[in-house]
Amino acid sequence: MDKMKVWWRAHRPSTRRLVQLYAALLYNAHLKGFVQGEIFQGKSKALCVPGLNCYSCPAAVGACPLGALQNALGESARRPAFYAVGVLLLFGLTLGRTVCGWLCPFGLIQELLHKLPAGKLKKSRLTRGLSWVKYGLLGLLVLGVPLWNAFRELPLPAFCKYVCPAGTLEGAVALLLHPANREKLGLLGPLFTWKLLVLLGLVTACIFVYRAFCRFFCPLGAIYSLMTRLALLGIRVDPRRCTGCGVCLRVCPVDIRRVGDRECVSCGKCISRCPEGAISLQAGNQAILSPDAIRCVNGTPQSSGEKRGARPFRAVSGSGKKRSAAVWTLALLILAGALAGFNLPGASSEGPFTPENAAPEASPGSALGQTLPDFTLRTLEGESFTLSHQRGRVVVLNLWATWCGPCVKELPLFESFSQAHPDAAVLAVHGELLTEDVPDWLSRHPLELPVALDEDGSVAALLGASSMLPHTVILDRQGRVLYNAPGSVTAELLEQLYQSAD
Repeated sequence: MDKMKVWWRAHRPSTRRLVQLYAALLYNAHLKGFVQGEIFQGKSKALCVPGLNCYSCPAAVGACPLGALQNALGESARRPAFYAVGVLLLFGLTLGRTVCGWLCPFGLIQELLHKLPAGKLKKSRLTRGLSWVKYGLLGLLVLGVPLWNAFRELPLPAFCKYVCPAGTLEGAVALLLHPANREKLGLLGPLFTWKLLVLLGLVTACIFVYRAFCRFFCPLGAIYSLMTRLALLGIRVDPRRCTGCGVCLRVCPVDIRRVGDRECVSCGKCISRCPEGAISLQAGNQAILSPDAIRCVNGTPQSSGEKRGARPFRAVSGSGKKRSAAVWTLALLILAGALAGFNLPGASSEGPFTPENAAPEASPGSALGQTLPDFTLRTLEGESFTLSHQRGRVVVLNLWATWCGPCVKELPLFESFSQAHPDAAVLAVHGELLTEDVPDWLSRHPLELPVALDEDGSVAALLGASSMLPHTVILDRQGRVLYNAPGSVTAELLEQLYQSAD
């Protein structure tokens, strides 16, 4: 028993590690998404979490602030990006880079990778120089490209699309591993190969370099770093106790020049190593973690610098211990409520925030080889499109949206197909979000295709379409489903399906 106690005291996770795990689980509380292989689409997806966590992760119940910013900037020619900018300012000015060290799931993944046994690259002038790359990515891919494309009305979240390893790992890979999404493997192309190579490269780098992505390539960390000096929460140094010995700089695993600067992720490692006890994690003038709140392995409270074997962030006895227990109890109750609400039998796939008038479930007729239930839509030209009236024709239904870059990009493909096959019935069905913008958009980008609005989402539900756009459904001349899948299509695929419809 004594040996077990000694082992536990030496290996028990620090408070920071527990908070990291807690944040990762709370951000991804829809655990049954991994079982179903589907993306959660509840109302909470409109809210941003502080850390880097992919919107497309099957378990994610919130949005990534970096993705929200890019999408908002892509729409900024029509509406200001107030929410995305405001939420980043809120997180940055209150939490600063504490988000990176404590509340970022991808930061936790990087730290766990770094624990794998291998030679480690120490910080140097090279790593300090590389730390500026993330600011370049912020300016070019997060701000520049989306703003440039906003005025071309082709929204493009460039960092998410071309680089983000969190999106590749948590979103693409997690979804593609599920058997239900096996047919989507045929949609993969050079872009996915590129992003997979980026992910593998960064995963390998994180084994040898502490938090390689966070330090060198993360634009979200770059945004928070710009607000470090103004942030309410962060690492602070007491100048009255500091002797300038430099121990804090030597033990810090990232490229800081002084404690608490823009590169500091507030991990608190320096708190337990400072021989003078001059460093603490503070919210304003209130110390959250300080040397006085650190307990040594033998349980005797003392300054952390007096003994290198001290384990940081252990609450002392008395009122501090009671407050810590109360905080953890409340946190666990919140987590338990979230997990129950998103996962218990009977809970909707929309989660606990589902609106009462949610769209109906997908019809069984949306499966391949089945016949879709009939529906009628009115086009913007005032004509009626009734599905049952199209029997004897190949029907192509393209679900799209003005705010979806890939959708807008492939519209000319459907126009060309319609012109090449006038006997086919081709209809562009706009999704239920922002339908009020469609007439104005079409006045600037005229289409020969008939366009209808799916204002209540009922047609998308009948087709079994998720929020992933574009989505294409093709029916043969008898009205049976030949193709039903999200993602862009090619001219070759459309022609092949048309020829096989007879």
